[in-house]
Amino acid sequence: MRGKWERGIQPRNFAWIMRDKLAVSERPGGYARNHRKVRRHEEILWLRNQGFTRIVSLLPSPHNLHAYDELGMAWSHFPFPTGSESKQVLAELYPQVRHWVASGEKLLLHQEELGDRVMGVVAGFLLSSGLVDTGPHAVTVTEQILHRQMGPAGRELVAVAVDL
Repeated sequence: MRGKWERGIQPRNFAWIMRDKLAVSERPGGYARNHRKVRRHEEILWLRNQGFTRIVSLLPSPHNLHAYDELGMAWSHFPFPTGSESKQVLAELYPQVRHWVASGEKLLLHQEELGDRVMGVVAGFLLSSGLVDTGPHAVTVTEQILHRQMGPAGRELVAVAVDL
């Protein structure tokens, strides 16, 4: 039984955006009142055992960062605001993610939950990286990968990415 727990557990709503390069999930350990320290520990262990080299947090606060340090996971924090400041964060985030992916890192990107905002960030990344040609195509691809519809908040982020 000990071996099973050492492997950890996959984070909730985990999905690959670019196989073995970039994935998304909800915050390791869960979000808001559902957050559990034990679950967070097990999910970080799973990420480490799967070969992830960096966790990219979009949380507005530094929650979980200490836990990544404790388990030897590299992390980067891009506090993602609501509103007009998102363009500045995306302008910093996208080139950095492209650099990490090109250099062979295996990334997990998360915010509190896997919702419209993470979907919009991912779709915008696909568009700004030239992996898809148009905003609507980026939205469609992201919706198909994540098996959920993107709402207005996510679509607004894709529109921001068009300008980057």
